[in-house]
Amino acid sequence: MDFELKTLTRSRVCSEKCDALVVLVPQHVAEGDDTLSLLIEAATQSGDFDRKPGKLLQAYRTTGIAATRVLLVGAGEGSAKNVRTAVNAAMGAVKGSNAQRVVLCLSLLKDGDAAHMQAAVVACGDAAYSYTATKSKVTPAKLQRTVVAVADAAVAKVGFDKAVGLVKGIALAKEWGNRPANHATPVMLAGAAKELAKLPRIKVEILGPKEVAKLGMGSFMAVARGSEEPLRFIVLRYDGGLKADAPVVLVGKGITFDTGGISIKPASEMDEMKFDMCGAASVLGAFRSLGELQPKLNVVGLIPACENMPDGKAIKPGDVVTSMSGQTIEVLNTDAEGRLVLCDALTYAERFKPRAVVDIATLTGACVVALGAVRSGLFSSDDALAQSLLNAGERSLDLCWRMPLDDDYADGLKSNFADVANIAGRAGGSVTAAKFLQRFVGKFPWAHLDIAGTAWKGGAAKGSTGRPVALLVTYLLEQAAEIAKNPVLVKAKAGSTAVKAPAKKRVKTVSV
Repeated sequence: MDFELKTLTRSRVCSEKCDALVVLVPQHVAEGDDTLSLLIEAATQSGDFDRKPGKLLQAYRTTGIAATRVLLVGAGEGSAKNVRTAVNAAMGAVKGSNAQRVVLCLSLLKDGDAAHMQAAVVACGDAAYSYTATKSKVTPAKLQRTVVAVADAAVAKVGFDKAVGLVKGIALAKEWGNRPANHATPVMLAGAAKELAKLPRIKVEILGPKEVAKLGMGSFMAVARGSEEPLRFIVLRYDGGLKADAPVVLVGKGITFDTGGISIKPASEMDEMKFDMCGAASVLGAFRSLGELQPKLNVVGLIPACENMPDGKAIKPGDVVTSMSGQTIEVLNTDAEGRLVLCDALTYAERFKPRAVVDIATLTGACVVALGAVRSGLFSSDDALAQSLLNAGERSLDLCWRMPLDDDYADGLKSNFADVANIAGRAGGSVTAAKFLQRFVGKFPWAHLDIAGTAWKGGAAKGSTGRPVALLVTYLLEQAAEIAKNPVLVKAKAGSTAVKAPAKKRVKTVSV
């Protein structure tokens, strides 16, 4: 769906021709003598329209309004959350009609509020998204364009552009999260990364099995051993800042299908393990948004991509593997494979001398038990980084919650046969998983987002949510703003050994 921003006051929006006019009406709005204001006032006084968030009143061919349909939608106190609720309700009604061009009127809300704009546009994008990649018959979406009407387009443009860029990133993350495993192999995921290299300032390097072996990523390679699909280690770079600026590194878990390996999962709902690469998909989505928005900062994306399968070469419970860091790991459960691929990626991240590292993974069912589908689990060794991510989550309505990282939680990871075991007991499973990852973090600020409960929905609404792309992009844009204010504080140290970036838009050929 295409978006357009347009200056349309209450009186002018009445003459805008469209298939549906969606008007968000907050509890407190100034009275007016135009047709729309009179309609709102009459409907409210009669009791037919309630301004609570998401409450709807529809009208057809209203005198004095050019739109075929008018939908008045309550926006409550006008918060970003209320706006999202209102737009979700309205778009649900519009999608069931023949509307092709919709005008979404935000003119009654606080003028130029970026949070309102982002909530509204992202909600529209969510409603318009439809998965079609593996369907034989595709019905074209009827809704083609949404015009966002505001009191002053010039004031709202920055927020609008950010929101549209965010929608594109979320849609890409949804698309790859939703694809079946045979249509989203590690090689195909690498192909999606290569496509991103067509965008300005984005470069990609793809490492295959031989290159990964030379790096000594024994833990990552061990997980991939049971699959006939060759692994890929994807390195994305967005160079929007100065060469000396330390980058933010995003690490996304890319298990394109997780059977559990030899510690095989129950058959029930195992199909949903195609979503086990949603951390990787969120990194791809974040880079799609970066390519659109072009902020002034440097970002690196690392995606260790492979399948976790149970064939004769697969790792077994009790095996000991050697990670890139040199630490040995006793694999007590092959279904705790995400941390085995992430630990090598975290070691690799250190060479970039990063400003911060954030890994994103559908890591533990324990996090689903703890937080459900509302908030992602946030673990961090750095208070400032944790607060920045929490704030970004609140502002983007892509919520997270900080979890503990007490050293006592690591006791269960002790092993008689290796430096560390890959699992502890059931109690505090999301925390012990994070404590495992923390062992492989250097001196840089680090955070871990466990998105097992938020990355996808099950049941009748089964599908990827695109989370936490909104959180990540909001955080990155705020980091860019901070860099602009304090450029001296973010330079990489003199004599940095960071890996030299590949040539512009170059894609490295890899071995299979």
